[in-house]
Amino acid sequence: MTQIDFHFNARERLQYTCRLLRKVHAQALRVGVVGSEASLRQLDVALWSFSEASFLPHSTAADDPEIQQASPIRLHGDPDQLSGMDVLVNLGDEVPPGFDAFPRLVEIVATDEHGRMMARQRWRHYTHQGYALIQHDLSKLEAS
Repeated sequence: MTQIDFHFNARERLQYTCRLLRKVHAQALRVGVVGSEASLRQLDVALWSFSEASFLPHSTAADDPEIQQASPIRLHGDPDQLSGMDVLVNLGDEVPPGFDAFPRLVEIVATDEHGRMMARQRWRHYTHQGYALIQHDLSKLEAS
């Protein structure tokens, strides 16, 4: 069964996603990121500029299929195009179709009201499906 983690209260959602992707990449795991075209474009830009000391190799849906297959981090609006990845990160408002084909799903929830409301709906969906969800309150990490 897919492990589902909710990372709540991400103040800077894109920066947090970049840090999470760096951590997952350091563990030699392959990760796919789904979301709206706009959020994936913003993440693509952020991944190029977020750290001067390191580069996170990634691809987008616009890249050649060979590049996408070789990339340990793939950004795509269609989760079906991310098969074979170890982790799926959802930046979208909806439950990603086929999420249960991935060993792990990470939901990153910002602090805005719309993001929180949509996350509550996804939370309910997963719990109604019988998933035991893991919570990570990022505001507690910032306080320590």
